Amino acid sequence: MNTAQQRNETCEHLLATGEALCLQRGFTGMGLNELLSIAQVPKGSFYYYFRSKEAFGVALLERYFVQYIAQIEQQLSGDEVPAAQRILNHFATAETLFRQQGHIVGCLGVKLSAEVCDLSEPMRDALQRGAEGVMRVYARTLKQAQLQGANWHLSAEEMAQMLYVFWSGASLQSKISRDPQPLSLALKTFGQWLDQP
Repeated sequence: MNTAQQRNETCEHLLATGEALCLQRGFTGMGLNELLSIAQVPKGSFYYYFRSKEAFGVALLERYFVQYIAQIEQQLSGDEVPAAQRILNHFATAETLFRQQGHIVGCLGVKLSAEVCDLSEPMRDALQRGAEGVMRVYARTLKQAQLQGANWHLSAEEMAQMLYVFWSGASLQSKISRDPQPLSLALKTFGQWLDQP
């Protein structure tokens, strides 16, 4: 294995370990010494990749959203199911996962959004860019739905923003209450909004 590959693997290992810790404890609850101990990486190596814990947090969010957006794109791909139904299926999958697990599974955006927005402007920017990326993917599929005859008296971009904002709020409330009802209500509402003519 060459040096560049080793460095990439070390960086990815740090980010993957950090994501797991953040999902458990939050960003401020994740101590740098704990991260390095669990990852078995020396402090000097951490600072080779990241100039600060905040820079690490930005990289963590950027990595998360790249993977999350790729997952959404895969869920929304294909022409065998109408586009509006693909969007509903995407949210229904998340609601089912919450029912099975009893908590929001693997959503770093929900976990960190309220925590870091007032603490770190660069991390807030990373969250915003990630949200915009998700909404662009939704909007592409919603445009397909409009071409298939859906008519919501809104642009695809506006509907994408409504879905994202509503779902984010429902996710946060389900996280607080540990109850799937907010997600179920959001899903029911989306079904009404996206009902085909």
